[in-house]
Amino acid sequence: MIEISAQVDLFHPADRVWHALTDRELLNRWFADTTAAADAPGRLLFATAELPGFDDVVGAEVVEQRAPEMVTMRCLEAGRRSLLTCTLTPTAEGCRLSLRETLQDGEWSTELRAAREQSFQQALANRLPAILDWFAFQQVDLRRGEAGMTAELPVLEWAGAPKPRGRRGVVLLAAGVGVLLAGGGAVWALRSEPPEQTEAQDSPTATATMTGSTAASSRPTPGTSSARPSRTASASPRPSRTPTAKPSRTPGSAPPPQPPGPVMTAHYENVNSRLLGYTAEVVVTNPGDGTGGDWTVVVTFSDDSEIGKVSGAEWRQDGQTVTFTGSAVPAGQSQTIRFDVRDSAAFAKGPASCAIDGRPCEGL
Repeated sequence: MIEISAQVDLFHPADRVWHALTDRELLNRWFADTTAAADAPGRLLFATAELPGFDDVVGAEVVEQRAPEMVTMRCLEAGRRSLLTCTLTPTAEGCRLSLRETLQDGEWSTELRAAREQSFQQALANRLPAILDWFAFQQVDLRRGEAGMTAELPVLEWAGAPKPRGRRGVVLLAAGVGVLLAGGGAVWALRSEPPEQTEAQDSPTATATMTGSTAASSRPTPGTSSARPSRTASASPRPSRTPTAKPSRTPGSAPPPQPPGPVMTAHYENVNSRLLGYTAEVVVTNPGDGTGGDWTVVVTFSDDSEIGKVSGAEWRQDGQTVTFTGSAVPAGQSQTIRFDVRDSAAFAKGPASCAIDGRPCEGL
């Protein structure tokens, strides 16, 4: 059994990706021009004759589907019959789209099969994410109030979903504001007061004052008798602090100087771009003769970009700054960090800066 497979992780929910897989207008934008066959209702014709890996128009009809999880089509192209299955699996950041085409009748040459698989992968990894970003942008409601800027958040309107009534939205907004105010009041009420500063009790002035008051209170009052012995406050002199000379280091006790480790380098590159994001790589290289130590790469954005699907390093994001850390790289070898960037600006070019251990990355 001969198979072709391709896979991509997407920053979009499965139902939006399903729409891009089943809507003919969107298919035209990211895969190939699609028309309905005149002689067979339900059969689609994909104009793939000019695409790498295809040598004729592909006729396809759906034989099984479970929205928004899976769709299987029976395909016919130049005498070859195959089954094409697209599967959507939800992930923490969106969904994973897996494509598999199984040849049932006929054969592919080695070159045709490799070119076909590459066409599928490019369509899924480049053109499809761009169309999904564009489609998501079309679904965002950017309405403004007539009196100018408002505090309304963008509303995402999904096809087929009931629109919330205006009064319900106002009630929900008021409830949200009430929760925020209540939470702020609780934090203000429970916040700890700073400790009051007190005078040092062991200062000479304070000691003398306390000593005098103690002695005065211990004296008997004329005309009265007391069985208690009088207390005489005696101040014990404090030992004076005499600075002691630190033992001088002899030349033989100093640790031997350590040779400096190799200076690590990094090269930044955008490997593909989308309408509202891109995929980037940072290659960390050890050009020296010895094994270097741990390294840190800091990427700084100029806007509200967020990253995900990171491989090749540990990472954390604090606002506009992303910090990648990794272990030592052997001499003459490199480590590749790959990550996806979601950006609200259309066709963003890259971050504002990139540095490894405080030194600028190349290529940016």
